Amino acid sequence: MDKTQVLLSLAVALFAIGLVGVIVRRNVLVMLMCMELMLNGVNLSLVTFAHQAASNVGAVLVFLVFVVAAAEIAIAIPIVLLMVRHKRTLDLSAYTDLKG
Repeated sequence: MDKTQVLLSLAVALFAIGLVGVIVRRNVLVMLMCMELMLNGVNLSLVTFAHQAASNVGAVLVFLVFVVAAAEIAIAIPIVLLMVRHKRTLDLSAYTDLKG
C-alpha cells in the first residue's frame, strides 16, 4: 500500500468511528466530539487528495474548515452548557421539547 491509500483508509476509519459515535451515543458532548472526529476524517482526505494533485487548494479549504469548526464549537459548547444547566442532564432524549 502506498502513502495515499494509507491516509485515505485512515480518513475513512476516522469518519466511520465518528459516525458510529454519533449514531450510538446519546450524550450531547460526546456527539459533538464525534462530529469533530468526522470532520477531521474529511479534512485528512482533502489534504491527501490535494497532495496527490500537487495543489494548494485543498490545504486552503482545510484551513477554512478548521476556522468554521472552531467557531461552531465556540458557539455549541456554551449552548450545550446552558441546556445542561436548565435540564440537569446531557442525554439527548431530554431535549425533545426543543423540536420545532
